[in-house]
Order: sequence, then C-alpha cells, then structure tokens
Amino acid sequence: MLRSLHFLQIEHLRADRTVTPRDLFHPPERSPHERPGGVRDRLAQLRETIRHHDYLYYVKDRPEISDGEYDRLFQELVELEAAHPDLVTPDSPTQRVGAAPLAELGKIQHERPMLSLDSLVNPEDVRSFDLRMKRELGVQAVEYTVEPKFDGLSVELVYDRGRFVRGSTRGDGNTGEDVTANLRTIRSLPLHLQAGADAPAHLAARAEVYMRLDDFQRLNRRMVERSEEPFANPRNAAAGSLRQLDPRITAGRPLVVTCYEIVVMDKPQPETHWAELDALARWGLPVPAHRRLCDAIDDVMAFHRETEAQRDQLAYEIDGIVVKVNRRDWQERLGAKSRSPRWAVAFKFPPRKEITVVQNIIVSIGRTGTLTPLALLRPVEVGGVTISRATLHNADEVARKDIRVGDTVKVERAGDVIPAIAGRVPVPNETRSEPFTMPDHCPICGSAVAREGAYFYCTGLAVCPAQLRGTIEHFASKQAMNIEGLGKKTVAQLVDRGLVKTLADLYRLTKEQVLTLEGFADRSADLLMASIERSKQVPLGRFLMGLGIRQVGRHIANVLAKEFGSLDAIMAADKERLESVKEIGPEISSSLVSFFQEASNRRVIEQLRELGLSIEESAPQRDRSRLPLSGQVFVFTGGLEAFGREEAKALVEQLGGTVSSSVGKHTTYVVAGHEAGSKLDRARELGVRILNEDEFKELVKPALNSG
Repeated sequence: MLRSLHFLQIEHLRADRTVTPRDLFHPPERSPHERPGGVRDRLAQLRETIRHHDYLYYVKDRPEISDGEYDRLFQELVELEAAHPDLVTPDSPTQRVGAAPLAELGKIQHERPMLSLDSLVNPEDVRSFDLRMKRELGVQAVEYTVEPKFDGLSVELVYDRGRFVRGSTRGDGNTGEDVTANLRTIRSLPLHLQAGADAPAHLAARAEVYMRLDDFQRLNRRMVERSEEPFANPRNAAAGSLRQLDPRITAGRPLVVTCYEIVVMDKPQPETHWAELDALARWGLPVPAHRRLCDAIDDVMAFHRETEAQRDQLAYEIDGIVVKVNRRDWQERLGAKSRSPRWAVAFKFPPRKEITVVQNIIVSIGRTGTLTPLALLRPVEVGGVTISRATLHNADEVARKDIRVGDTVKVERAGDVIPAIAGRVPVPNETRSEPFTMPDHCPICGSAVAREGAYFYCTGLAVCPAQLRGTIEHFASKQAMNIEGLGKKTVAQLVDRGLVKTLADLYRLTKEQVLTLEGFADRSADLLMASIERSKQVPLGRFLMGLGIRQVGRHIANVLAKEFGSLDAIMAADKERLESVKEIGPEISSSLVSFFQEASNRRVIEQLRELGLSIEESAPQRDRSRLPLSGQVFVFTGGLEAFGREEAKALVEQLGGTVSSSVGKHTTYVVAGHEAGSKLDRARELGVRILNEDEFKELVKPALNSG
C-alpha cells in the first residue's frame, strides 16, 4: 500500500531542494492553479480533500477513492509545497514525517489528572460494582457504556481552534512527557478537527496509542532482519515507539490512536458518555467501533462474553472491557478516589494460557540484588506473542508449584503482559529432574547469597555488576555521600565504559576520564571532581547509609552510629550484640552481619580508606539511661518558629528522648506549634501534657547549650 510510503517521498524532496517536483514526478504542463494567484487556494483545497479521505480511511474504515487516486492528490500537494515552502502549514498532511530529534522529552501538566481504573476479573465483583452504583445513586437501574480496554499507552490530546497543539503521556497522572511531535506522525490522529458548528474551540481528550497485531508482526520481522532486538509485545512496541527522542523513528512505526473520553472543552459537555463518543467521532477523532450501550449489568456481562469470544479475531490486542456509568451527571456525583474514578472499572479477561516445556531454570540478579528464578521455555505463542521465558517469582513459588527442568507447564500472560507459569501439567510415566535450588553464591560476582523471608539476595552489593548502577546512585545521593553531579546518566556512562567497577573506583577517577563522558566540559568536570573530593570527609551515619545495606536506611544508620561510635565496632558486632540495640531486630542484624562478612565488601571499604575516605567517628552512647530525656516520648504538631522539625527531633534524641509520629498512651509530651493539627486534639483527649515552643526550649536547653 502506497500511503505508508509518503514520508519517504517527502524526505527525498527536503533532502535536495535543487531537484524540482517536475524532475521527480513528471507532472503535466503547468495548470491554472499553479499560477501565483491560485496556489494558496489549491493548497487549501488539497489539504481539506486529503484530510477528508484520511478520516474515511483511518477512522471510518470506509474509503471512497482508490489508493492510486489518493496518491495522486498527495503527490500534487507534495509538489506544490516543495515549490512554495513559505506556504507550508503545520497541520498539512505532509507534516507527519517528524521533526528534528529532541535532546529529551519535556513535561506537560495535564488539564485534569489522568486516573487509572480499578481492575476486576470475577463477574461477582462486577455485579457488586453495579449494586454499589445503584446504592450510591439511589436508583433501581444504571445505564452503562462498554468498550474494549486497549492494551497500549494512554495519552492526553489537546486541540485549540480546531488544531492539534500538544499531547502527553500519562506519566505520574498529573504530569506527563511531551510527545506532541511524535503524536503528529500518527496518521489516524487528525491534526485538524472536522469543520462543524458544534466543534469546540478548545478540547482536551483522552486516547490510547497502540499497534495493530499485523503491523506489530511486520515491524518485528523487519527488526529481526536488521539483526535488532524485536519487541516483546504490541504494548511495548507502542510505548517504545511513542517515547522516541527522534520523531522520524516514530513516523516509521505503524501506530494508531483511539479516543475514549472528553476531559475538558470550552462548551457544555454531552450529557452521556455515549453522546461524548459520538461527538468525538463527529469532529473526526477515531473512537472505539466495538462498543455498546447497556441498560443493565446483564447486558454488560453479555458484551464481556462476546468480546472475549471474538478476542482472537480482533485486529488489536485487548485485555478486557471498560465499564462506565453512562450519565455524566451521575459520574460527577460518584466522583473519584485518589487514583481511580468510582464510576468506571476495567472488567479484565482471564489470562491466556498455553502448554510448553521448561528447558532450563536460571537466576537473574536485579538492581537491588534480589535473585529471581526464570524459566527458559520452548517458545510458545500466547495471545499472538511468542513467549520463551517466564518468571518464577521466588524460591518458595518454585517449590510450591514444584517446577523442574523438563516439566510440561501451563504458561499465562499475567495481565496479558508479563509471562508467568500457572502450574505444572503432569505427564504419564515421566521421569523428572532434581528439584530446583537457589545458588549459594551470586552467579554474576560470586558473592555469598543470603535469604530474607521468601527472597534470596546477593550480599556483594558494592562489587556486583548487576547491582552496580543502583549502588553508586544510592552511595552518591544527597542523604548519603552527597556527590553532586553524579546522576543516573553519568553513573550509567561510568559503569558502561568500565571506568567504575566498585565504589572505590569513584575516588580513582581523573578529570581526563570525566571529560570523555557525554555532557561534560571543563567546568562541569571540575565541579564533579571537587564534589567527589569533598565527600571524603563523611559522618559515620551517612557512610553507613551510603553502603546500601538492606534494611539500613537513614534512621537505622544513625542509630548504629550513635550506639557504636565507629565503623570498626559495627563491623565486628555479632547478631546478639546488634540485637541488643533498641530498634535493631533479627532481620536488620542478619543483613548487617551478612554484608560485613562478605570479603568483597570489606575489601571495598578498606580500599575507600586507602584512597583517603575519612569516616568521622564519635564516642558511643551506650548508656542513655542517665540522659535528661531518657524514656520520654515527644510528638510534634504544627510549625515551630526557632526550629525545623528535623532539628527539634535531633535535640530530643541528643538528650535521650525519642520522637513519635502519632499520639498514644505512651506519649510524654505533645509540642504544639502554629497551625497545630489533629494531634493536638488527640493529646487533649488522652490527657497528654502539651508544651508550647518556649516550654520545649527550656526542656532541651542542655542540648542547646552544648551546641
């Protein structure tokens, strides 16, 4: 089909402005519209005609002209714009080839938060949803609209004065990534709304970007032919294509878009969701063709059954249906929770399952050191996607399901995305292999493996390549070593280029090495080197936290520093000694002992000291019972004039007291500042003594005087 090749023709024209349209396309003699007075009108006519046929082809799936006739119209537009570049408009059909590459994707604040949907699988839960809607609305029946739940990437589209002006991904729900340039390349997305009296001047709509299954297979075949890694599934392909920094790459990917909701418009919105979809279609935006208006929940159940039965015949991937209360005034009454609307749910399909054989079980190491068993499978197609491996989650899960190498198993796509093994399929007279066991040592770095509950983890945190990036990022963070300029991108470059293989290598870096990194010049290299040098003087608590020992965060690191006073004392402590410290339990003590028993970790600490790292020690505070606030519990509410909350907490702890976040029967004092909250009311209920700021200052005077 020639329509998909237009962007290549346009790039050819742009690449060589000396080649005329006549040279490329051999058009007939100059027609009247090519004379200066008629060019502008002819361009407008061509753009409007092509937009109309794009709408019929991509949105309505009802073309009125042949591909050949469409190509002649498009070719004429290309010629005219090449000859008159000053008349090219941003919303012209020729402008979908993609803009210049971006340095990074910017951020866009959504016009309204993009919420997620609660997911239900059990039909009884869906009937309970219906009963809740009736109860909260005080009615006997609720009308619903139902439509497919596309397995793609949610976006917000914004039109001003009929023209597409910006688009963004869901992001964190409030702010998304600016993918406007990439969205413009999607041919099913109109750059201009259909003309009409009821089209809004301003419109923000929600949509799903996805990839049709046949297009996905063709894309993956091309990638394999180019020796590139194929995408795992259509959803990953769509997300990866839309978030490209180079819109020209997106232009070459077969993405489609379907709109499903009006968010904001500058005129009264339709009274129902059904009318809302009709309005979007009237304005030229693609909407779900497979949808239904349901008078009762039984109709919803029927649509779900029918859609699941048709699932394998659909041209796109879906993982369920979306059920929405139809009336918008009822939607407003029902409102939303923090993350999802109360008036809509996703009614998911059961995961697809297929039978295959476990060829091997290996162990992968995550960024945090967790060991995850993975089953390598004889490739099997599940829902149009070839699956060759599946997660086994953890050792307990493997034992519970009794999965072994050589077993025949049932594979499912959990949530239709992540492959997992649903269970073993017994085979008569089979001879099974030995049960799987987790390794004693990390398969990546050889460090000892420790266990924490259901999970095993590598203790070689500071030296394990699988964990190295995350380890360095944590070590350099503000609350630990506070090395400014050592962000994710820089750490990735240092590790990928082999410049940093352990934490100690950070202090072996030279300015010349830093200058080879992308984004660094003379001044920025100097600043990073200076920050690394400053970090050589570090309090014990910060250093402990920076090591990234499991279960040891900022608070526990400070508890250990105050109790032991030196790193050597902490490294020498056994489980019994560690657990004698208040707030240190069996899990934390086991984690500490495992970390410091690992020879590679001790070696890195020794190297850090040899490279000039000075860990500031203090006298251990082992007997706190004699301190003036020992045993007393403080709770703060409201703001203090003379102290920040952390400073006030430090003063209490320096004098032997503790600080709690809630008021209870063990609370000694509640310190009330300005705009005190509900904790003050709770203190009055329980009869807890309330201090103002002056009274609090008097209590902590010994600490203030010593500072």
